[in-house]
Amino acid sequence: MLPSEPAPALSVVIPFHNEAANIAPLLAELRETLDTLSLSTEIICIDDGSRDATAAELSAAARAWPAVRIETFPQNRGQAAALWHGFHLARGAYVAMLDGDGQNPPAELARLWPLRDSADLISGARAGRQDSALRLAMSRVANTVRRTLLCDGVTDTGCSLKLFRREVVGSFLPIRTLYSFIPAFAVSAGFTVREIPVAHRPRRAGTSHYGLRVMAVHPLLDLLSLTWLLRRTLCRKE
Repeated sequence: MLPSEPAPALSVVIPFHNEAANIAPLLAELRETLDTLSLSTEIICIDDGSRDATAAELSAAARAWPAVRIETFPQNRGQAAALWHGFHLARGAYVAMLDGDGQNPPAELARLWPLRDSADLISGARAGRQDSALRLAMSRVANTVRRTLLCDGVTDTGCSLKLFRREVVGSFLPIRTLYSFIPAFAVSAGFTVREIPVAHRPRRAGTSHYGLRVMAVHPLLDLLSLTWLLRRTLCRKE
C-alpha cells in the first residue's frame, strides 16, 4: 500500500513459518470473508524465516490479491516478533490477527466485526478445540495460572483470533511470549476486553511449531516478571 493511499478500515496480521500448504486455502477463505463485509483491508503476511515454499506461495497470493503485503524475516525470529512487526506496520483503524496454520476459521472474523464497538479488544476463545490431549492439558494449566495472577478475565489467551483498535497496540510490550499476554497488556492500559467463543478445527497440513518450551516454559518465565509489573494496575483494589 502506498503512503498516499487512504488507511484501510482493517489490517489483518498473519505470521507464517513453514506453512506453505496452508497459505492458499487460508487466504482464499479470508478474502471471501472480507468481501462479505465490504471493508477496505490490508493483509500483512509475515514470512518468519521459512525454509519451505512459503515465500513462493505468499508471492502468488500477493499477485492474485493486491491487499496482501509481504514482510520477510531472513531468519526465524518467532511468532511474537512477527506479530510485533506486523502490528506496527498496520495502518487500519482496527487490527485483527490470525495464525498461519488455519485452525481458526477466517469466517469467524465476520462474527467479531459487528461486535467491535462492544470492547477495545475482542479475544476469541476456542470452542471444541482440535488439539492433542497433552496440548489441551498444558493450555488449561497455563490459562488458569495466568488468569489468576494477572486478572485479565480471559479463559483462552492462546487463541490466535483477536480483533482490536489500533490504539491498543501501544499497550503491548516486545517480549517473546507477547501472544500469551495481549489481553493482560490491554487491560493494564485501561482498555476493555471481551471474550467470544469461536470455532476451531484441525490443521489441514504441516505440523505444530509449539512444544513444551514455547507453550509452558517461556510463558511461565515471562509471567513471573509480568505479575509484578501488571498486577499493580490489573488487580489494584481502590
